Amino acid sequence: MAKRLIPLFNRVLVEKIVPPSKTTAGILLPEKSTKLNSGKVIAVGPGFHSKDGKLIPVAVKEGDTVLLPEYGGTEVKLDNKEYHLFRDDDILGTLHD
Repeated sequence: MAKRLIPLFNRVLVEKIVPPSKTTAGILLPEKSTKLNSGKVIAVGPGFHSKDGKLIPVAVKEGDTVLLPEYGGTEVKLDNKEYHLFRDDDILGTLHD
């Protein structure tokens, strides 16, 4: 049975993107050149309520590619896959092609 995690408040569930360790031609890349803290947004919470009761939505949506901080987040394992939970304000930005 597959589990689905729906984050609460302003949390974002992210699957980190593992960069390739070699090119399509078979050339091995150094570890430092392949390091980029990015991930794909899997699920987002509804947001959080401000002091006056207004709902402030999360800035990212499912499917976005985001830039993550080097440290932080909570590791979560579901169905033998590794995910990370971040607060919306911990995400540094979105990546576009």
